[in-house]
Amino acid sequence: MKSLLTTLALVLLLYSCSESGKQMMNKNITGKAGELVIVISNKSWDDIPGKLLRQTLAQPQLSLPQDEPLFDLIPVPHEAFKEIFQTTRNIVQTRISPIVENPGVTFTDNIWAYPQATVQINARNNEEFEKLFTENSDKIIGYFLKAERDRMTVNYHNYHDKAVRNTLDQKYDILLTVPPGFQISQENENFVWLRYETPEISQAIFVYWFPYTSDSTFTLNYLLNKRDSILRANVPGPTEGSFMATERRVDPLFQVLRHNRNYAAEIRGLWRVQNDFMGGPFILLAELDAYRQRVVVADGYVYAPSKDKRNFIRQVEAMVYSMAFNDQDKNDRLNSQAQMGN
Repeated sequence: MKSLLTTLALVLLLYSCSESGKQMMNKNITGKAGELVIVISNKSWDDIPGKLLRQTLAQPQLSLPQDEPLFDLIPVPHEAFKEIFQTTRNIVQTRISPIVENPGVTFTDNIWAYPQATVQINARNNEEFEKLFTENSDKIIGYFLKAERDRMTVNYHNYHDKAVRNTLDQKYDILLTVPPGFQISQENENFVWLRYETPEISQAIFVYWFPYTSDSTFTLNYLLNKRDSILRANVPGPTEGSFMATERRVDPLFQVLRHNRNYAAEIRGLWRVQNDFMGGPFILLAELDAYRQRVVVADGYVYAPSKDKRNFIRQVEAMVYSMAFNDQDKNDRLNSQAQMGN
C-alpha cells in the first residue's frame, strides 16, 4: 500500500511538472524588438561584468546614420527575476559565485516562452566572467541577432502579401516574403521595386538581377558599382537631376556567405540621394542562381528622418533574407556537381 501511494505521488508530481511546463511553453514572448534582459546582481552590474555587458551588447549598431545600441539592455536583480521578466524575448542570466561548479556559457531556446533566446553565463569570479564573456561575445551577439531575425521571418511567412509573392514567383522565379502593405511600385525587365509608405517612414526592397560572368562579381566594388548603375537608372530623387546612390564616404560592411546553400554576399551601408539631402541605411544580399547563370539581388532600405532606424532596418533585413529560388533543387544539383569536381 505504501509503495502504491509513493508511486501515485510520483506520477502526480511528474504530471504537475509536465502541465506546468506546457503552460509555460504556451506563453508567447513579451517585450519590444531589440530588448534584452540581463539577470545580474546590482554589485556585478556596477562592476566589471556589467561594464563588459554594456560595452558589448549596447555598443552602437553598425551601418546606421546615428548611434543606436545593438540591444536595449534591462538589468534585473536575481531576486526580481519573476514571471513578468521570464517571458522576455532575449535573456542573459549570470551567476558569479565561488561555489559555481561548472563555469561556462550555454545557449538555450524557449525556456519560459516561445520563441525565446537565453544565454547562461556561470563564473566563479569577475576575472573568469571576463574571460568567458570575451571568448564568446561574438557568438552571443550573433545568437540574439539571429533570434530577432528569425522571429520576424516566421511572422512574415505566416502573414505576407500574396500578390507580391506570386508576381515574383510566377514571372521571375524568385521567392520573397514581405508583410501586407508592401506594393510593387515599379517593374521592368530586370528590376522590381517593392515599397511600404507611411507619412513618417519608407521601407522598400529593390529586387534586380544580371548575368553571372565571373567570380569577381562577388566583390564589394563590383556589387556597389552595379548597384549604383541600376539605382541611377531606376530610382530618381525628388528634385531634377537627383537619384539614389551609395554613400561612399562611410565604408560599407561586406561579407561572403552561403544562403540557401548558394554562394552569396552581404553588404550593409548607407545610401543617399545625389543632389539632395535624403539618406538612410540599406542591406543588400546578392545570391548566385547557378541554374540560370544570374545573380539575384535583394536590396532593402529605410528612410525615416528624425526616427530611430535600427528596428526598421532589421525588419527589412528579415525580408531580404527570405529570398529564395522556386526551383532550388536545380541549383543544389549544380552545386553538388561543382563540389564533386573539386
